[in-house]
Amino acid sequence: MSDYLEPPRRYRQDDETPRRGTQREDRQSPRRSNVVQHGGTKINKADIFTLGGMDIPFFAITIALLTIGLVMLFSASYPYALQNEDSSYYFFSRQLVFAIAGFIVMLAVSKLNYKLLKVIVTPLTAVTLLLLAVVLVYHTDNGDFKRWIPIGPLTLQPSDIAKFAVIVLMAYYVSKNAKRMNNLIYGTVVPILILGVFCGLIYLEHHLSCTILVFCIGAVIMFCGGSDWRIFALGVGVMAAVVVVVVLNPEVLMNYAGDRIKAWLDKGFDPRGLRWQTNNSLYAIGSGGFFGTGLGNSKQKFLYVSEPQNDFIFAIVCEELGFIGAGIIIALFAAMFIRGIQIALRTDDKFGALLVIGIVSQVAVQTVFNIMVVTDTIPNTGIALPFFSYGGTAILMLLFEMGVVLSVSRKSNQKKV
Repeated sequence: MSDYLEPPRRYRQDDETPRRGTQREDRQSPRRSNVVQHGGTKINKADIFTLGGMDIPFFAITIALLTIGLVMLFSASYPYALQNEDSSYYFFSRQLVFAIAGFIVMLAVSKLNYKLLKVIVTPLTAVTLLLLAVVLVYHTDNGDFKRWIPIGPLTLQPSDIAKFAVIVLMAYYVSKNAKRMNNLIYGTVVPILILGVFCGLIYLEHHLSCTILVFCIGAVIMFCGGSDWRIFALGVGVMAAVVVVVVLNPEVLMNYAGDRIKAWLDKGFDPRGLRWQTNNSLYAIGSGGFFGTGLGNSKQKFLYVSEPQNDFIFAIVCEELGFIGAGIIIALFAAMFIRGIQIALRTDDKFGALLVIGIVSQVAVQTVFNIMVVTDTIPNTGIALPFFSYGGTAILMLLFEMGVVLSVSRKSNQKKV
């Protein structure tokens, strides 16, 4: 046994900058070839994969919503699929393929260091803006809407990618300028300009609901990142005034958006046209009652609620599962948001915390908007319900985002329950 005790060694953490004069292993810097770098962000290649356990409650909630969503998608879509695609399984089978792929992607992303997103923030932003521009000139033939890029038998919706790109870009900008966010220029003007570019391109697609959603996501990240609350409150007031003006003068919007506001205000407006889907949605919700008609027993999905696999799937949920089933699903969405906020609060890294806040806020705001549309609380804006509505790009990107949240949870050193 040695006659003396060796002094304890101090190992630095991932984010800690090595100090001069520390132990030898602290003084040694990694070779240039072993570092992934972008701007001021450096990540050792050895740290690309994240160790530690994921947040099990958040993972369980995600799987629960995904499973219920797939079951309800099949139940809601098979009459419409049989009528229009000659196969009851058309929408379900396609969604299942993307869901399985998304599940694998979620697990893989959860093992990666989320800080790699800092490295790809520039190319991610550039590619997203390029796709948003391309879809304006090259898109599927769907009337006035320019939302999908055809790729062989599949389609790509750039706005689904844009939602995630905005979260990453805003989280990166706010975390990098954390000490200047209370400044008018850095904390308000520049972020609004960033959001304006994305929102402007999405609006040109005739996608008003996604335009509003992207702006709300950016505003949440700005507020949580430290923007001056007085300026923020003033901005909210201005936006509220704009909404009032638009509601009172819907003709200032594009024809399709203005007509939908008119149909929302006038409950007798064109019942076989713009009011058709909303009216039948309300019939479905009302007929569901407290306990519902039972899984698979909806009547409104038989070509009354048009395309029930998309934006109005929650109406079929209410009809078949009733108030209790719909309440449980809403509770699961609320639990996902609360758990996500807990993960963010327990994360020391500001970039990681803002990533999680942006992602769970996207799901929460989109869910609230969808339910408000289905219940005729706001005009029909054509916004999907996360985990439930049909859409390959949407479910793939959503599960990718869930993987990012799980990756942050692995690095947060929180107590797993």
